[in-house]
Amino acid sequence: MCGIIGYTGARSAVPLLLGGLRRLEYRGYDSAGVAVPSTTGGPVQLARCQGKIVALEQALEKHPLAGPCGIGHTRWATHGRPSEENAHPHRAGDVAVVHNGIIENHAELRARLQAAGCQFTSETDTEVIAHLVAHELKDGGDFLQAVVRATAQLEGAWAIAVVHQKQPDTIVAARHSAPLLLGLGGPGVGEDSTAAENFVASDVSAILQHTRVVVDLEDGDLARVTPTSYELVDAHGKPVQRPRRRVEWSPAAAEKQGFRHYMLKEIHEQPRAIRDTMLGAGVVADDVRFDGVDLLGKGLDACARIVMLACGTSFHAALIGRSLIESLARIPVEVDIASEFRYRDPIVRTTDLALAITQSGETADTIAALKEAKQRGAQTLAICNVLGASISRVADRVLYTHAGPEISVASTKAFTTQLTMMVLLAIHLGRRTGHLGAERARALIDGLQDLPAHIDNLLAASAAIRIVARRHQGARDCLFLGRGLCYPVALEGALKLKEISYIHAEGHASGEMKHGPIALVDNTMPVVVLAQRGPGYGKVLSNLEEVRARGGKIIAVATLGDHTIGDLADDLILVPDVAGELQPILASIPLQLLAYHFADLKGTDVDQPRNLAKSVTVE
Repeated sequence: MCGIIGYTGARSAVPLLLGGLRRLEYRGYDSAGVAVPSTTGGPVQLARCQGKIVALEQALEKHPLAGPCGIGHTRWATHGRPSEENAHPHRAGDVAVVHNGIIENHAELRARLQAAGCQFTSETDTEVIAHLVAHELKDGGDFLQAVVRATAQLEGAWAIAVVHQKQPDTIVAARHSAPLLLGLGGPGVGEDSTAAENFVASDVSAILQHTRVVVDLEDGDLARVTPTSYELVDAHGKPVQRPRRRVEWSPAAAEKQGFRHYMLKEIHEQPRAIRDTMLGAGVVADDVRFDGVDLLGKGLDACARIVMLACGTSFHAALIGRSLIESLARIPVEVDIASEFRYRDPIVRTTDLALAITQSGETADTIAALKEAKQRGAQTLAICNVLGASISRVADRVLYTHAGPEISVASTKAFTTQLTMMVLLAIHLGRRTGHLGAERARALIDGLQDLPAHIDNLLAASAAIRIVARRHQGARDCLFLGRGLCYPVALEGALKLKEISYIHAEGHASGEMKHGPIALVDNTMPVVVLAQRGPGYGKVLSNLEEVRARGGKIIAVATLGDHTIGDLADDLILVPDVAGELQPILASIPLQLLAYHFADLKGTDVDQPRNLAKSVTVE
């Protein structure tokens, strides 16, 4: 998965494809490639390479591809290592395809296709799509309807663009649970073109230099695109209509997709990021398998203890992960700040699993701590968001979140995908230790799958949260209180606020407030209280009453339908009622928005706050 660009028209396709891929580079990728139907006969022409687009450009200088139609892709590996043979596009017969997403039933399809005589040349799930389309076209027939039949056999998520040598001016595109749009060019439409032409892209930033008029495909839609026309059908091949819209952002602003800051864009990307993280984990009805990663290999099947190593936001994710794994799998877990681990002569046994959590995979303290644990005999595992990062060369195994590139220094979607991975890992381990039954696992997985929709609803309340921030924007200090799984969320909420607004903020366990922090409370102090229903709810209400008695201004994050807490809070933010294990993910969203609006109202540099770096690569 990562970026898709397609072009059909009168101009040479390759320069336009490369230009689109360059504008998608900010998303991160490990390989790139293009496919162009030949103008002289023969198979669809391919150029692919591992590494950056500059390497692809160099390959094309040596072996140019000519033609007015083509597709291009930047890949961030999910199935199969980064390599030229695993890079997109993938070709089968007269067909070539690029794909974002994950095909969940690829192993079953591959086995069936191989039994029918298909020869595979890559390790990817995507290659099955090319073979399916080629199989549907082997006796001729309509190109679009062949893709309809092929995609009907897929399970998972996909945005695809397909070219066919026998129709060299046509692209067929399809969308299911992954973004894809058409860009309409030509006279009076495109920004710099006079000839008839049209585009396909996974991100509007790839095509804004050429057109601002787009058609957003909806889930299940397929499109036949030629230089002069486009045709839309649904998943059953029946004609549908979708509205055109004009994009008003400049190409320079396209990477932010119209959002004021990268941080706000990344907050809004969390439904997609969580969905992609689940897709990448091998989730089935009542289990999490982590396809391609042997988590029951040497050491883990006899694991006596897990030692989690992390810094900053990742440390807060680890604290939540500890509670989840101990509860669902009954494996003891210790959490260490990575920068402290090496310097306290830690006790590490060969039956321990050292788990490092890092967004970038380059955090120097975390890498050093993992190396120390490995040297002392522990098996090692890393959770990371960047394929091929340095920590992947230290850890025995790596689990990747699929947040996508996070440009803003303050972590948002990386944190919630780490929390998602913590739930997935706890389910995986719980099923294997026998402490988590199938019914409970199924309920948690169903709850995870509902989270993106819940988050969309929370994001719709951003304007109301901005009003809360405006009401308290003169504050110089702020307390965040949480209990149980939401105590680390309080720590994270305080960190977000101080990082980007420069307001002094502290996070505390609710029960610890009377052991010191309550001395700070007065009528100028906002106190954010995480008060979702569940164990300890009554005690949180008591803490809230203590704050109220001392004049503190209470901002409560509570469960939708809670009619008790409204009378106790000055401001109330409601989140959906979900399983306790999932509450930290939802509770994090309003705290991110609150921090963002505080900072934006103050006029600070939201995306690049002073003194901070995105990846801390020195100790």
